[in-house]
Amino acid sequence: MEIVHVYTRRRSDFGRPCCFSDRPAEVCVDIQPDPSLAEAFVLRSPVDAPVQHGCDMSEHEVNTERVEVETRGVNHVEGGWPKDINPQELEQTARFRKKVEKEENYINTIVHLGALMEHCVRQNNAVDIYEEYFGEEEEAEVEDEPPSAKTINVIRDPNTTKRTAAHLSWHPDRCKKLAVAYSSLEFQQNTEDMSLDSYIWDLENPNKPELVLKPSSPLVSLEYNPKDAHILVGGCYNGQMAYWDTRKGGLPVEVSTVEASHRDPVYGAIWLQSKTGTECFSASTDGQVLWWDIRKLSEPTEMLVLDITRQGLLENALGAITLEFEPTMPTKFMVGTEQGIVITCNRKAKTPPEKIAGTYSGHHGPVYALTRNPLYPKIFLTVGDWTARIWSEETKESPIMWTKYHLSYLTAGCWSTVRPAVFFTTKMDGTLDVWDFLFKQNDPSLSLKVCDEPLSSLRLQDNGCIVGCGSKLGTVTLLEISSGLCTLQRNEKNLANAMFERETKREKILEARHREMRLKERARSEGLGAEAEEILEESPQEALERAQKEFFEVIEAELQRRARAEAQHLHDKDKKHAEEEAVAQGEESELPKYEEEDEEKDAPKEE
Repeated sequence: MEIVHVYTRRRSDFGRPCCFSDRPAEVCVDIQPDPSLAEAFVLRSPVDAPVQHGCDMSEHEVNTERVEVETRGVNHVEGGWPKDINPQELEQTARFRKKVEKEENYINTIVHLGALMEHCVRQNNAVDIYEEYFGEEEEAEVEDEPPSAKTINVIRDPNTTKRTAAHLSWHPDRCKKLAVAYSSLEFQQNTEDMSLDSYIWDLENPNKPELVLKPSSPLVSLEYNPKDAHILVGGCYNGQMAYWDTRKGGLPVEVSTVEASHRDPVYGAIWLQSKTGTECFSASTDGQVLWWDIRKLSEPTEMLVLDITRQGLLENALGAITLEFEPTMPTKFMVGTEQGIVITCNRKAKTPPEKIAGTYSGHHGPVYALTRNPLYPKIFLTVGDWTARIWSEETKESPIMWTKYHLSYLTAGCWSTVRPAVFFTTKMDGTLDVWDFLFKQNDPSLSLKVCDEPLSSLRLQDNGCIVGCGSKLGTVTLLEISSGLCTLQRNEKNLANAMFERETKREKILEARHREMRLKERARSEGLGAEAEEILEESPQEALERAQKEFFEVIEAELQRRARAEAQHLHDKDKKHAEEEAVAQGEESELPKYEEEDEEKDAPKEE
């Protein structure tokens, strides 16, 4: 049975505050002691009973599996052709187009589509989506921030045994991919467990290579085809040439035969400008330059022996370390050799001896880098021994500019693709130097310690903002340089051109003087008279001082000519101003005369 008690209360009493008041104590219950219960009391020893009020905690760990990302693509090909028509054959497609154009349905379709297209064309002409609304405003001046660079990515050789990043090549269309050739270039340092693979890296996923290239021998050079970004050509350590099509996987499509290839590592491989886009040429330390067509790599199409004695003997040939080819000069190319000599060649010459046009000698060791200035192709940069040198094609005896001798050996170099006065060099101590000779000639504008191991390769993106540096241990460091070093400055082209011309002229004067001294020396050795001996008494120091004096006299004469021209301009301006003032004063003096004549005419004549 449930005991229920119902409390009743009026609704108005709900929510009333409690009213407390003092009152005397009141005994509610009084329990008297019971002596009989004392007999049942048992005495116990004290017992401590602790109570813990803290919460029990537990620790859990979870290790998730790493997500592997794999890039997949779809190859789109030209479609819409019948099955019996090959879109790659120009004759078949042209014949099919002519056949279709003669059909009546084709003409009606074109007429129908023409009205729709005309509407779109008119709409595009009415609204210019590329219109610059604020084009009249001058571009903001580049802030004078100090030169700097920051590391944006580091790519490491995934193999346990590290190899040198021997060559870098950027993707021609998307600058988000980088092809790296890995090989050990030290003599007899290859081990059995050393990998032969090279890689194509996607910079957005640098943890895993996008494609693994599997050559028969380690790659020393690797280049993207500028016309077809799916095609790469590589030069191997054993002298063979191979090419890859990334759509067909990592195995080479074709490899040149050992008998028809180079005898030494292929240190340079460059694509040529051709209609088919399949021609390239290579150079090696065996002293040969070979031309190839990747459609038939079984044998080279042409060969040149780098014998500067022009005898064509392979035993006299100089070993090639680097190649240079400028597309604007399709018949010319340059080769940097192990002996420190740069050879200029002309492919279209009739005989092999004539193909070697000339030589430039200036380095004490191999020429590791050789590149033309992108804006002034007649100016080129060489890097070797402890210096970088800038040459002009017009002066073959000495460079027009050069850096100081560094403490560390220089390993690579390249021009900026944007600024004609900026170039980059790398050194054995892991330092990247950025030179801006309009700003500073004796020291680099920026010197950056990239890594502790030696740097081996260098490649700049086409936009000139990101530079890749490969090291001896296979680490590729990508650096983003500051805007001041990759933005064309105001009047920089004219200033750089003026400096190149001035230094070229100075070297020509010195070359002429040295040539004259050699002729006089020869004349004295042949005993052509006492008069020649008197002339030859001039010491080399005096000759240098005289050449410098003549050079500065030319500059002084040019400055005086400019000053005279400016003075003449100011004189003509003052003369013109004086004539204008004289004419104005003459007009003012004539005005009262005319007024007096008018008053005489208006006055009545006295008879």
